[in-house]
Amino acid sequence: MAKKSSIERNEHRARLIQKHLAKRRELKAKILDPKTSDEEFFAAQRALALLPRNSSPVRYRNRCSITGRSRGYFGKFGVSRLTLREFALKGILPGVTKASW
Repeated sequence: MAKKSSIERNEHRARLIQKHLAKRRELKAKILDPKTSDEEFFAAQRALALLPRNSSPVRYRNRCSITGRSRGYFGKFGVSRLTLREFALKGILPGVTKASW
């Protein structure tokens, strides 16, 4: 089980990402637009830098929905490799079986 503070920090990042998503997209579009004047470009760059760091989507970490583990995450199932193996052996995941040959 992951530390509750790590899980809560990640959830806080998710909330900040949603809160600043529209503003961040608008500023990024203005920066990437070749028709933008130099003054507008630098103003948008400055405004983007003033947004909270944790509102950047790259700082969000995928975590297991059961244990909160960040490593070995399977996006298709939303769980870590350990939880995936446990569920597969119990037969909870439909269509997933243990390989044997």
